[in-house]
Amino acid sequence: MGAPGRPRVISAESRPRLAEKARLRFDRKAQQYLLLFPERGLALNPTAAEILKLCTGEHTVEAIIERLLETYDTQPREAVEREVVAFLAGMAERGLVKAGR
Repeated sequence: MGAPGRPRVISAESRPRLAEKARLRFDRKAQQYLLLFPERGLALNPTAAEILKLCTGEHTVEAIIERLLETYDTQPREAVEREVVAFLAGMAERGLVKAGR
């Protein structure tokens, strides 16, 4: 378990989920997903939205990577894994995703 106030590290066994303060919403006008959190929001590209849709606390990072490999089957597994872990780690640092167990 991590120190109080510090996010746990995202690993292949983590079951990430959105933080309580974050909401994933589809903006019909902009035709894209947005990650909304107090006083702010992030416009997401389709891949980022796909990753965050799977952050329900049910899927491990490994399962999220496997799901993305079905869509991005021309990409090397190592590259997809690196990008997913880096993205989730960045979201965790911002307090928008929790590592979960």
